[in-house]
Amino acid sequence: MGMWNPWRGCRKCSDGCLHCYIHKGDAKRNINTNEIIKTKDFKKPIEKLKNGKFKMKSGMVYLCFSTDFLIEEADEWREECWKMIKMRPDCTFLFLTKRIDRFMKCIPSDWEDGYDNVVVCCTVENRKNADYKLSIFKSLPIKHKCITIQPLLEPIDIRKYLDKIELVVVGGESDSNARPLDFDWVLSLRKQCIEANVSFEFRQCGTHFIKDGKQYRIKTKDFMKQAKLSNIDYKRRDKK
Repeated sequence: MGMWNPWRGCRKCSDGCLHCYIHKGDAKRNINTNEIIKTKDFKKPIEKLKNGKFKMKSGMVYLCFSTDFLIEEADEWREECWKMIKMRPDCTFLFLTKRIDRFMKCIPSDWEDGYDNVVVCCTVENRKNADYKLSIFKSLPIKHKCITIQPLLEPIDIRKYLDKIELVVVGGESDSNARPLDFDWVLSLRKQCIEANVSFEFRQCGTHFIKDGKQYRIKTKDFMKQAKLSNIDYKRRDKK
């Protein structure tokens, strides 16, 4: 698994951004998150060792996990990134975006129905943004689609958006003032995914977690552990 952040910095643009970990981390280091700038890793996928081999190993690469690949300020740099992605068919590049409504403005001229080695993950958090963003996402020419619902802020019905979705990831919010996550909301989404034969993953429970009507405060280090202990992940069945 690799990580590639060709630029850094982001702007809050969605209801799920309220307690963004990127902004909190930058604030502690006196960094202005709203300043979007290129990083020293901009050309990381095509950098080579002395023996001519790529420094970045083959496999999954998480792209722009400290920013948004579709953010407006990066429009002038993105075309070069697409070229590097195309040069590395041995890597699968996955990016999350809260700006899926900009997607068609941000793709390369040879995109057609998508690149085989690109996974696009649309991020939503409530009914309003799910209905707006997933209705757009549903019709976009992308070969590999995922949905991330982190933080999940209320019950959501996404059944009509699950066609051709490969994975749905759900999780809670991390912050002392985090909005609570109710386990019943998670189970509802799991049921929707199972009925549509879409893989489902409960990634993290968040700081304030409600189960059976009782609210718990979970330590950050235990978010993923507690989610995993629930044992509710689902792997889609192969079609015959």
